[in-house]
Amino acid sequence: MVSVCTNTVTADFTCLDGLLRRRHSCRAFLPQPVSRDVIRQILATAQRTASWCNAQPWQVHMVSGEPLESLRSDLMARASANIAPSPELDWPREYRGVHQTRRRECGWALYQATGVRKGDREAAARQGRENFRLFGAPHLAVVCSDGFLGTHGVMDCGAWVSNFMLAATAVGVSAIAQAALASWPDLLRKHLDIGAENRIICGISFGFEDKEHVANRFRTSRAPIDDVVAWVE
Repeated sequence: MVSVCTNTVTADFTCLDGLLRRRHSCRAFLPQPVSRDVIRQILATAQRTASWCNAQPWQVHMVSGEPLESLRSDLMARASANIAPSPELDWPREYRGVHQTRRRECGWALYQATGVRKGDREAAARQGRENFRLFGAPHLAVVCSDGFLGTHGVMDCGAWVSNFMLAATAVGVSAIAQAALASWPDLLRKHLDIGAENRIICGISFGFEDKEHVANRFRTSRAPIDDVVAWVE
């Protein structure tokens, strides 16, 4: 029997495993922009993402500079006004059981890192609004998919988002995927030329990590394999 675990494959696996372990949701960025060449390198790698029937449904609006500052300002104003979200895709109806437990673990780790005390709703809301400030990121990718592709298009875009963030990690760029940025499609359409046939899925804020910021001082855990896999043999 020939082993497929050659030295080359082992090196590739080690590299991929290392990227997955290093990647994390960055919640504080430096203002320094990422060069266009590096962004294109990340995009070229993410473009290799697998998709149903090779449809490659992701449509990406890459926003930087003054257009981003204008959008950031409007997002912050909308969030501060406590206007209810109206996303084009269904958000989770609720988090139950272990999913709620994991969500709370992540939230409390962030609050602990940023000094938000339990019960301090004002401080929690202030930290929540950082989502709409894009955590200070100098770049934003808004990810859309043709509405006629339905669930499969959204799934493919999710794979693209993951690969974009891994490619970014590989070149020293940090990122965070944000469903919250799809809260108000009308606002995004005001600033971006998003076709009526497209559905806004999420945003990815990215740039260089502020490694000294307290919000970047925690990491989330991962469930054991046997908690999420049913072996059928």
